[in-house]
Amino acid sequence: MTQPNTTLTVEEAQKLLADYSCLQVKIVDFYSEQEKLRQAIRLVSSLCDTQNIGICADNSQEGFKSLKSYLKALGYSDELEIKTSIPKQTPIYIKFNTEKMSYYVDSYTGSYRGVLLSCQCENHTLVGTYGHFPLNLFCSVS
Repeated sequence: MTQPNTTLTVEEAQKLLADYSCLQVKIVDFYSEQEKLRQAIRLVSSLCDTQNIGICADNSQEGFKSLKSYLKALGYSDELEIKTSIPKQTPIYIKFNTEKMSYYVDSYTGSYRGVLLSCQCENHTLVGTYGHFPLNLFCSVS
């Protein structure tokens, strides 16, 4: 994966991502904040071998739309064959593995809505779970 065009250093990206980690969902108010967060996610992800993307959403349409937008933003194909037996308006959890390019989906009873990104690589300073990120962070971005 190629490193994205960014003005952030890896250290700045990690610090920004840490600000969103293990907290209640943090609201990203301004476009500049959103863009910085998108850059940080892209940069750290580009330096890792694989990612697991965890998504909790109100329904399968919202969940898979969010998954596709994150995959595209991270440089992966967003072409997915979506198969789920969960009713359309049931809250869901999706876990996507970028190494296998496959997902697991199940109903979800928790109140959390958002995205977690778990990065794996040989650089132990980058390994970890980042987020809670907004579902729509990459939805209208190329």
